[in-house]
Amino acid sequence: MRGKKFNPIADIPDLRGKTIFITGGTAGLGRESVIAIAKHNPDNVYFSGRNSKRAADVVSECKSAGSDSNVTFIECNLASLASIEKAAKQFISNSQRLDLLICNAGVMALPPGLTEDGYEVQFGINHLGHALLVKLLLPTLLRTADIADSDVRVIFLASNGYRAHPRGGVVFNDLRTAQAFGLWGEFLRYAQSKLANILYARELARRYPNVTTVSVHPGVFGTGLIQNLSISKKVMVYLVNLGRVNPTVADGTSSQLWAAMVEKSKITNGAYYEPVGILGRLDRESKNDKLAGELWEWTQKELERYQA
Repeated sequence: MRGKKFNPIADIPDLRGKTIFITGGTAGLGRESVIAIAKHNPDNVYFSGRNSKRAADVVSECKSAGSDSNVTFIECNLASLASIEKAAKQFISNSQRLDLLICNAGVMALPPGLTEDGYEVQFGINHLGHALLVKLLLPTLLRTADIADSDVRVIFLASNGYRAHPRGGVVFNDLRTAQAFGLWGEFLRYAQSKLANILYARELARRYPNVTTVSVHPGVFGTGLIQNLSISKKVMVYLVNLGRVNPTVADGTSSQLWAAMVEKSKITNGAYYEPVGILGRLDRESKNDKLAGELWEWTQKELERYQA
């Protein structure tokens, strides 16, 4: 881990009065983030996922760590827009405030496939699913941003692997197919979805400057995202990252928690960061404002039946 030093125990401030929502909170970096944040006693920590048994374990661990926060699991399948809508409604029915949304959940290097709604599966989960959640929770985020002395943030987990995106960045005309890009196509599709996270964060920041929105690369850690890969795909990940895969999952939260908790004056709205707190290197497509706008318009059109 290069960049700024960030110790979640010492550097996360007291969070009393805050309400926080983290996707993918039942395993990996999401689980570790829920537990780390709950230790600093926000009023409410909501987290989503698909496994209720794992969720119960997370809640129990938060309590065992001495947290007095209300820690609430919301079942949500990011491959289903209907499930996301249901999850958002559940949150909205329970909370009028949202200070921090961490879009942490994600998939990597899946074989060709489609979401329940017919979108390329990695793009559908990593980008479109989170985009719908943001759309539905945006009124709550903006209402919270209007409160005096508030500091409202949205954090997207991206990846430095975005650079392997297909030519042109996002292949819009066949996102409703499995996009068989050929050899190593699963990594191209993953990279396309992570590029979308970076672009969407920039465009959200531009359109709603009262909410601080950034994307972050967490680094490469031994989460299920990697451990569940085939041997050949693991080798590819290790080669691309020059063997730098940290087995300690808890260390992987530093990048997103830094972005969520650092003083507002020390973070740039719309930026992409690499570990920890370092402005990430952008290629031509990831800093393409026209492409960011096109992605925003495409996304809103696809989600137009879901009203915030």
